[in-house]
Amino acid sequence: MKRFDVIEHTADTGVVAYGADLKEAFANLAWAMSSLMADVEAVEERVCREVEVKAGDCETLAVSWLNELLFLLDVEGLLFRRFEVAELTDTGLKARCYGEKLNPRRHNLKGGIKAATYHMLRVTREDDGHSIRVIFDV
Repeated sequence: MKRFDVIEHTADTGVVAYGADLKEAFANLAWAMSSLMADVEAVEERVCREVEVKAGDCETLAVSWLNELLFLLDVEGLLFRRFEVAELTDTGLKARCYGEKLNPRRHNLKGGIKAATYHMLRVTREDDGHSIRVIFDV
């Protein structure tokens, strides 16, 4: 199963992330966002950060998850390449994120993302797994 597809949307960009289960879809969603910003294959796993987010529902949780990762990039300069979702409910997520401090010379920056948005947001269960669609403000 592929991790994600890119969605072109007027001046913004989005993704549809896939997973055999919802945990995998959330992990692939984070990986997709990281890969839109930088060459994640060049990111080393030097730091492990525990991330916990809560929200009112599963869709809002997806946006909160991504925006927390963007916050860690903006404030601490952390870029992640691997995401292990340990716990997931409709209103909460706990994950371990592996990566390192952003190094523009090694990580081949592609473009910035300001935020994950609620526009066209959708979490879907399908016959072969789950998908999550998110549009990013770039």
